[in-house]
Amino acid sequence: MKFGVKKLSASVHLALSLGAVLTLGGVSTAVFAQDAGTSANVDAQDQSAGAQQAPDQKAKTLETVTVTGSRIRRVDVETASPVHTIDRAQIESSGKATLGDLLQEIPAVAGAATNPQVNNGGGDGASTVSLRGLGSQRTLILVNGHRVARNDVNAIPASMVERVEVLKDGASATYGSDAIGGVVNFILRKDYQGAEISANVGESDQNDGFRRGFSTIFGHSSEKGNITAGLDYNKFDGISSARRDFSKNALYLSSGSVVSAGSSRTPSGQLILPAGNPAGLPKGSYTLNGQPSGITTPADYRPYVTARDAYNYQSQNLIQTPQERTNAFALANYQLTDSVQAHLDYFYNKTTSNFAIAPLPFDALSDGVVVSKNNYYNPFGVDFGTDGAGIQGQGFRSRFTTLGQRQGHYATETNQVNAGLRGNFGNDSTWQWDADLNYGHISQQQRSFGYVYYSGLKQALGPSFQDAAGNVVCGTRGVNGAPDNVIAGCTPLNLFNVYDPQTIATLKGFAANPYYNTLTISRRAEANASGELFNLPAGAVSLAVGADYDKEYQNYGVDYIAQTTGAGGTCQISQEACSTPLSGSFNLKEVYYEALVPILADKPFVKSLNITVGQRYSDYSSVGSKTTTKVALEWRPIDDLLLRGTLDGVFRAPTINDLYAGATGSAPPLTDPCLHYTGGHPNACQNVPTDGSFTGSGLSQTTGVNSGSVAAGYQLKPEYGHSYDFGVVYDPSWAPGLSVSADLWRVNLNDTITNISATTVVNACYNNNSSPFCGFIHRFNDGQINYINQPTVNLGTLNTKGIDFSGKYRIPHFDVAGTNIGDFAVSLDTTYLIRYDNDTAPGQPGDVTNHLAGMYQQQYGNYTRWRALAGLNWTAGAWSASWTARYIGALNVGSMDPSMGFSADGSIANVVMRIPSVTYNNFQFGYNIAQYNTRVDVGVDNAFDKQPPLFYQNNVLNANTDVNTYDTIGRYFWARVTVKF
Repeated sequence: MKFGVKKLSASVHLALSLGAVLTLGGVSTAVFAQDAGTSANVDAQDQSAGAQQAPDQKAKTLETVTVTGSRIRRVDVETASPVHTIDRAQIESSGKATLGDLLQEIPAVAGAATNPQVNNGGGDGASTVSLRGLGSQRTLILVNGHRVARNDVNAIPASMVERVEVLKDGASATYGSDAIGGVVNFILRKDYQGAEISANVGESDQNDGFRRGFSTIFGHSSEKGNITAGLDYNKFDGISSARRDFSKNALYLSSGSVVSAGSSRTPSGQLILPAGNPAGLPKGSYTLNGQPSGITTPADYRPYVTARDAYNYQSQNLIQTPQERTNAFALANYQLTDSVQAHLDYFYNKTTSNFAIAPLPFDALSDGVVVSKNNYYNPFGVDFGTDGAGIQGQGFRSRFTTLGQRQGHYATETNQVNAGLRGNFGNDSTWQWDADLNYGHISQQQRSFGYVYYSGLKQALGPSFQDAAGNVVCGTRGVNGAPDNVIAGCTPLNLFNVYDPQTIATLKGFAANPYYNTLTISRRAEANASGELFNLPAGAVSLAVGADYDKEYQNYGVDYIAQTTGAGGTCQISQEACSTPLSGSFNLKEVYYEALVPILADKPFVKSLNITVGQRYSDYSSVGSKTTTKVALEWRPIDDLLLRGTLDGVFRAPTINDLYAGATGSAPPLTDPCLHYTGGHPNACQNVPTDGSFTGSGLSQTTGVNSGSVAAGYQLKPEYGHSYDFGVVYDPSWAPGLSVSADLWRVNLNDTITNISATTVVNACYNNNSSPFCGFIHRFNDGQINYINQPTVNLGTLNTKGIDFSGKYRIPHFDVAGTNIGDFAVSLDTTYLIRYDNDTAPGQPGDVTNHLAGMYQQQYGNYTRWRALAGLNWTAGAWSASWTARYIGALNVGSMDPSMGFSADGSIANVVMRIPSVTYNNFQFGYNIAQYNTRVDVGVDNAFDKQPPLFYQNNVLNANTDVNTYDTIGRYFWARVTVKF
């Protein structure tokens, strides 16, 4: 039965019952908890700083606020910085159990931010934010203005957040490295008095993706301070790709037609025989005919036919990864003296999650395993595979389905504590100060399943024979036929019949499930002060100054069986599960200032004119020093109109992971540019025949080795550039509640830090024989690709620009024919992307500029030109309802520019496919049961069950679509009950 009206009704009944039970436990006599009366535009630091002061002092404190994007405390909440705010009401009405689901809907988010829908290449349960499509590494995440230890926004419990301020502008001079695309600042609920318990459930109308969770928050305030604590728990079931039509088959676009191709690494095996082989079969590819028993003969094989024999790996994947998340938090403030306050913020998160993909593919060539021609079970009399030294045999591919799916199980724990003092320099001074110590500790344990111990496998597939007792043993016979060099304890493996019970039992004996551990520690100390310097005719000149010290450390450990000696080294299991243990650290020292100077005020056509200037000096032990500068201008010709502009110098220093990530295997998509090679590109096409006969491996993927720069011996530099924003804000006094804004923005970056893709490596080398990336390509003796190094490098320049538009209108007491039907609020936020250009090798031969605006490309992500988010909210007494519409515009996959190397069809160059626009509609309804202090909310996401567009496996790694952007679950019902006391 689908989760339709009956299940939704049952969920509401459950929610009401839970509320009644809690009420009967003594809640009925309590009153609703209320937050302390504070301005919605005052951050948590401001609230707590003024909470325990005398009424006149508190009022004075609330006159000035700190808005995300500036360190200056001031009266105006509309400043030169474009800030998008998501308030508490929006968080609750969305019904989202995690903040990642909410933030990734913002139109300013683009590219390929990860989320729990990402299975192949994800699976750790995290969600990140990619403002301006610049990547999550260029979006700074803050909590109450302080850096978080990990940029997983799902680790921040929604129940403790008062609002989210999203700065859509570069802010390196204000906050330091990483704030290039913008800043997401989570402002917490403080001064909370009372308690609140909430429980929620949800399920798709396909009877899967079930979620359940609860949250609690408790708070108490006194004359000397306050404490707020809480717990947040949620659990999501995984969803198999086989449960949806769009994702259950591996679909490819080939010569303009859609085919269910799959992989040539099939359980039945695919072997390639040369002409003149001892078995007497014609040259070509062969596979088992059916499921024979015991030892096979050449008669058990037939020619391999892709359309019939390719393996459908896609049905083994997930379109939502399972995850379980527990968050705990405690926030405390205590007034030590009239002018000094102590505070302590502690956050804990534990996330368990996993990915699951198809069983391990085996390729004797790329895996460095030889299936000996003298193996007892080999009926063809030829060597298959390579030993990397002397033997270069034929191709043999299979898939170890008897070992089950490859899985990665993650357990991630995050602890972060921020403690410090804040205060002011006397009651008559405008100057305030704070000093904090921030400690973050992240431990991620991973265990992989479904892999094989290749050292033992190599022995089992080597020469073997039947001894005098009739037992098949590993080793070789002597010159007189007597046993010679028999390997004790080795059981020969019949890889030519994976259905044989003996083969299954032997293969399971080689199963390997290695462990990995990443420990990251961040220690940060900072001190800040701000206040007024002196007065000018137009107002007071304000200054903020500060300094901080940061030390970052990372230790990546690898199970012995999976250890490899550097990028491209070999280990004892499959290359994709091999990794390099590595550790390292760096420290950072910074100082900054920011000054606000009023130029004019209360003049004709100049209600106010202010300029803000600031600089930050950063000194990294790893990459040297950098100074960034900020200039911002605000001009109000009249009270209702603000014209603003900012110029920010931005930069990003390599993170601890950019530098010290160990080498790990991957399977990136790739079309080899050396197909049908006839010469002229010796470094890119090393060992490839020049007679035009080279057709590659026939695979759409290759073996890649990802790593930080240190593992690959690459000297990484900081990236740097500028961010511009010019905008207008109009709040007409003739229409109270209406506000509209428009901003033209632009970001330019040089020496961009990125994990280079296999496609970029081979194309850069193919176009420029002296490219520094040529050394990352490694081929076998016959020209087939062995593996490609994909380290973190500095890759060219990036230029992007666009336009934001925002409109909000609150209509209180809306009347129809003289009858008040409630309060309405409408909103619209849109982003139009004008340009997104990545120049991969400026000034070098064969330079390629990728023009990505209006396009999707697997390495970069989704850069549709139009994105929008519209909302309509209604409240009337105890009732409320909301409608949210998310629009993702049409875009292209592939390019007609041959230099870009992007084609939607892997079999035809320069093919462009149009992807249609998609609109998702979400509805929510709520009711307050005042007598029980209980609120019930129900809702449906993707109400019209909009399916994601098909991108095909030529262009994506997951589910035939872009899982970073589009909804894969479909129509989803949820319900929540909240009780306050």
